[in-house]
Amino acid sequence: MYFGIIAMALLAIFAVVFLYAIHRAFSVLADPLTVLPFQSGWLPQEHALSRFHSRWYLASIVFLAFDVEMLFMYPWAMIVAEKGISAVVEMFLFLGALFVAVAWAWREGAFRWA
Repeated sequence: MYFGIIAMALLAIFAVVFLYAIHRAFSVLADPLTVLPFQSGWLPQEHALSRFHSRWYLASIVFLAFDVEMLFMYPWAMIVAEKGISAVVEMFLFLGALFVAVAWAWREGAFRWA
């Protein structure tokens, strides 16, 4: 009666035990401070909490500006037809504010990588 559920539970338990055994067989068990997952498996050349250049903060502001733009534009695209011209005006005001943020970041040098 419950053969399918029992079979799936046994398969899941087997998969977990198998993957754990594979991990234990092939993992490096040397010094845990040098084999931590950092920089895609490469040995760390600097400390993980090292300081970043200030231009990366400006680049992150630009990324967040465009990320928030997409966050608001998807639901807006779903309701713009029923809301009418007021929704279009509000979106252009929002895009204007986004343009001001991008212009400020450009002036501060966020797009210069050298």
